[in-house]
Amino acid sequence: MKGKIGRIIALVAAGSLLAVGTAGMASASPVGGKGSSATEAVGAQVLQMRDDLTKVAYAGQVGMTRADLDKLSPVLADLAAGKRYTIQSETQQLSSAAQMRADESNRLLGDPTATARQLPPLPIPVPTLPDLPGPLKIVSDLVKALLAAVTGILGGLLGAVPPLPLPVPPLPVPGK
Repeated sequence: MKGKIGRIIALVAAGSLLAVGTAGMASASPVGGKGSSATEAVGAQVLQMRDDLTKVAYAGQVGMTRADLDKLSPVLADLAAGKRYTIQSETQQLSSAAQMRADESNRLLGDPTATARQLPPLPIPVPTLPDLPGPLKIVSDLVKALLAAVTGILGGLLGAVPPLPLPVPPLPVPGK
């Protein structure tokens, strides 16, 4: 009798383990662009784009900043649409707000004489970041808000997010 009960328990446990294992595989399936593996992949892509944008923007490279904004905006639009990736609604809304800032920054960099449009406030606090140098000063607040929004999006996609690769100010030279 004990052996029969033990086999039944083992069979139920094995069946449960198999069901949980195959359910995990199904949710990670990239078919159609949905699922956790596709979401993690786009998270890694957005992280790289965020870091690239930060580096070129803080280096004062206008052309490279515009190119990086051009690459980032469609990915943010995909995230905001919520059709290709499985994300929370807060992350979708933040993606939409980030895309507006990317597009507005790119528009102003393309025509520095253009008038900036008023955008709705971000639903997250914007951390204090240093202003962008030289010709990028006109979009400094927009890009800083964009970087904060993208970092928030990454939190929703990946969980833990590395800090922004901000330039390190030079150390003061003693005696000068």
